[in-house]
Amino acid sequence: MASPTLSKTAPLRATASRRSHRTKVNRTFYWMVLPALVLFVVLHTVPTVTGMFFSLTNYAGYGEWSFVGLENYINLFQDDRVLSSYGFTFLFAVTTTIVVNVLSLFVAVLLNSKIKFQTAFRGIFFIPNVLSVLIVGYVFNYLLSNNLPLIGQALGIDWLSTSILANPDLAWLGIVGVTSWQSIAFSVIIYLAGLQTVPGELYEAASIDGASPWRQFRSITFPMISGFFTINMVLALKGFLQAFDQIVALTGGGPGTSTESVAMVIYRGGFQGGEYGYQMANSVVYLVVIVVLSLLQMRTLQRKEADF
Repeated sequence: MASPTLSKTAPLRATASRRSHRTKVNRTFYWMVLPALVLFVVLHTVPTVTGMFFSLTNYAGYGEWSFVGLENYINLFQDDRVLSSYGFTFLFAVTTTIVVNVLSLFVAVLLNSKIKFQTAFRGIFFIPNVLSVLIVGYVFNYLLSNNLPLIGQALGIDWLSTSILANPDLAWLGIVGVTSWQSIAFSVIIYLAGLQTVPGELYEAASIDGASPWRQFRSITFPMISGFFTINMVLALKGFLQAFDQIVALTGGGPGTSTESVAMVIYRGGFQGGEYGYQMANSVVYLVVIVVLSLLQMRTLQRKEADF
């Protein structure tokens, strides 16, 4: 017969053993996270805080500087070039986000259907995403500036007979087209992942009831993948608001300053124009704009998910 004392102490020993094991796991976890945390603080948090400080100065990126308070922020809202870059960036980002999500959703639905060479097509559509943005930009720069005008001349189309990248009114459309072509692949992958979660029985029941493909999409497909739609919309808008590489390769911000994005203005002014403190203020404002827009977009779309 077991001793009463032993029967009472056994649970206590087991509890102490579990606590000891839990403590070891927690310490291991902290040691694994610590290097990543240090790198994040050193390479992200410290530069961010430093940049915010210099946004309150007239620092040119070199030499002496003095504290100017909110003067840089006030001047931003009176700078036509900065305001123009914000207008172009918003126009480009919103247009490209819509184009990318509409086309990628269409392609994902098509690839998810029962078609031949489905796997091969998925690989082909993903190729643009693995290419360098600068290389793609320079290739399309050549095509839009040389090959496309020749086609326009042969067809007798005046507006297509010259490079659209040299037209202040059309250059942004070229950037939208090239960026959309390269960005669709990533969105397609996310939509395909969402489509895999839709039960096939729903489509079978809808077909029996006589629902058309469009009705099935509106009533079954889109409501079931609305969460993936939200993710794609937020990621796309946030990414396109930070457009830089594709603009450098295609237009360099031209003609004139008609296609200068906010990121390009910050780079040129801050690192090439001796406006480090001023453009750091621009960076802080733009950081706030992107965060606020992303949060509003996320909250709005998540509310809409319940209505689908």
